[in-house]
Amino acid sequence: MTVMNSSCMLCVWDCGIKATVEDGKLVKTEGLAEHPITEGYICPRGENLPAYVYSDSRLLYPYRRKNNSLERITWDQALDTCAENLIKVKEKYGSKSLAIFCGSVGVENIEVAAFAQRFKSAYNTPNLLSVENICYRLRILARQMTFGRYPGEDYRKAECIVLWAHNPDGSKGMLAKTIREKLTAEKMELIVIDPKKTAMAELGLHLQIRPGTDAALALAMLHVIINEDRCDNEFVENYTKGFPELKEHVRQYTPEWAADVTGVPATDIKIAARIFAQSNASCIMQGINTLDQHQNGFQNSRLLSLLQIVTGNIDKPGTWVTIPYIRMADLRLPMEEKPIGADEFPIFHSVWGRVSPYGIATLFPKAVLEGKPYPIKAGIVTAANPLVTYPDSGLYKKAFEALDFRVSIDPFINETAELADILLPACTFLEKGSLGYVYGVVLCEPYAMLRKKVIEPLGESRPDWWIWTELAKRMGLGEYFSWKSEEEIFDYLLEPSGFRDELKNQLGVFFADKGYYQYKTAGFPTPSKKIEIYSDTMKEYGYDPLPGYVEPAQSPVSTPELFKEYPIILISGARRQEYAHSQQRNIPVLRGLNPEPLAEMHPATAQRFGLIDGEKVNIKTQKGSLKMRLKTNEAMMTGVVSVPHGWGSANVNQITTIESREPVTGYPDFKAILVRVESAYGF
Repeated sequence: MTVMNSSCMLCVWDCGIKATVEDGKLVKTEGLAEHPITEGYICPRGENLPAYVYSDSRLLYPYRRKNNSLERITWDQALDTCAENLIKVKEKYGSKSLAIFCGSVGVENIEVAAFAQRFKSAYNTPNLLSVENICYRLRILARQMTFGRYPGEDYRKAECIVLWAHNPDGSKGMLAKTIREKLTAEKMELIVIDPKKTAMAELGLHLQIRPGTDAALALAMLHVIINEDRCDNEFVENYTKGFPELKEHVRQYTPEWAADVTGVPATDIKIAARIFAQSNASCIMQGINTLDQHQNGFQNSRLLSLLQIVTGNIDKPGTWVTIPYIRMADLRLPMEEKPIGADEFPIFHSVWGRVSPYGIATLFPKAVLEGKPYPIKAGIVTAANPLVTYPDSGLYKKAFEALDFRVSIDPFINETAELADILLPACTFLEKGSLGYVYGVVLCEPYAMLRKKVIEPLGESRPDWWIWTELAKRMGLGEYFSWKSEEEIFDYLLEPSGFRDELKNQLGVFFADKGYYQYKTAGFPTPSKKIEIYSDTMKEYGYDPLPGYVEPAQSPVSTPELFKEYPIILISGARRQEYAHSQQRNIPVLRGLNPEPLAEMHPATAQRFGLIDGEKVNIKTQKGSLKMRLKTNEAMMTGVVSVPHGWGSANVNQITTIESREPVTGYPDFKAILVRVESAYGF
């Protein structure tokens, strides 16, 4: 029996784990108490890693689809078939006809992301279509447009935390644990902005907001802070550009106006603004996707930045601070060709010369089904399940079915893999080594660790780097993939860091100091060298240089006639710690903890529409309908129904659409849409 220290990669938080291995088999996982960041925290997914690794539904051998059934084949057969078909597609349609999808816990995983990007450039396709087009990158770009860099949330030292559309009990347990500890010690104020009165909302000031109206609330809070002269005037004067324009801009956005728009009383808006402004260290913790997936998503994120800026809550302990990345070798190859969507959404593609490798994934169906701007004919999906996680799942299914050739690289057969011609079994993170680097981005700590291999790969599953390397060799691209082992790869990646030996021999390393007050000597890497409250760059591209308010594409206000037919606001994406997006529902012990998806609704809303707690209901939009069990909950805002995402058996994205897009980044507007809810029994 051996006990190994490693980290979990079932979501982006990368918690430290202690893994017990007996006779080569993982038998137990626990939180790693000596880990300096996660300090022994572990969620249900981490506790049940043995059940995940040894799941009966693991994909352990290569398969090909033949006559609508799966046939087990050898790795040579699988890779040769992939190479033959990908070469054929390239010769017939050109290299741009291949799209590679990379999902969450893919883009955050160094090995998965780096080798997918390297292969796409070696193949000479620009079309890496990533979860980045619906998740998180919008916020990164909005902050870069404002600060020139991406500051993260230094919440451990905050004196006031605002959970804005964020429920850490369901998605970020370490944050929830920290908040409760700080509140118990009476060292912090808490503000929660959410249509649902979550368990966290019970602990602080709760602003119950109409879904999709967050910009109105933020503008009104800015109005209060500026009009009552609660700004950090010295910081604003010395380090920002455009404050006079902002002051005039927010004059119209009174708390009384915002109360009518959001449903939050004007008095509560004023109280929240004053608490936030008077704290010595305030920190907004934004929900992962909730504010992004709106047609005003980019400006939503800009507005949260402005609240931090005018109160001086930038680059000081407990606020938003910049954490440097650990220096690593870049496995990407040069690529001049732009991906689909780069011309329509130029800021998503490039900001001040910083080019993103990602295309606009929401344009994928159009490229496949209509050949616009050019045809895409083949797809490789790695660490992703777009048929469940992307809006308008039916359209994505049609697009994948229309491809000439499809490949899935995954430890499991998910809904997207069910359409693949070739299924390649990737091993789990426990069966290979990798770099746990995400703390600098996600947890605002300059800490990295080398994730240790715990057990040997099951069956014939293989590490992602090996799969891409062997495929490249068969396509005559082997010159770009010369590494022969994980050790060689990590030596190459870590050489620039200066911490290669320490990472190999220690639990982890703090590779830098936090960037407190660095602006005093370095300024900000924007064109003006200051924080850009008023963005000339946004104006040059034809966007509003100061954020305003835009109603959701569907709402009682913007589409009143539609609201008559679909009189309930749907919010989707509610999370539980048993699952990460569309993953882990095939693990019996986790499924036992959370057996089915539930549509949550206030009892008064249910009574209004003749619905009964516990019954099956049909949730209908113009796109289609979805059947789910109803759970009445007094914590929900009236007139709203909340539905979890990630369930293939009850996929909320069957009834969402990609037709309305955020204008700066192309993000779909599908977080607050109108629905009708009816009894599935026809009463």
